[in-house]
Amino acid sequence: MPLSGKEMLDRYLAAGWILVRIRGSHARVMLGAFRETIPLHRELHRGIERALLKRLESVRKETRS
Repeated sequence: MPLSGKEMLDRYLAAGWILVRIRGSHARVMLGAFRETIPLHRELHRGIERALLKRLESVRKETRS
């Protein structure tokens, strides 16, 4: 079952990202120089969900190094 935008935002915040703003149906988060926009829709499309999870993991790996 696809994640909702709120669930995706919760994952980013749990990983240490900072919520910059919520404007309309999109949330902007940042971690250092990295920025991401998360759509706060009921269900994210499969491609958007995969891309956001992939970026979350890649930034997590980069910040560990």
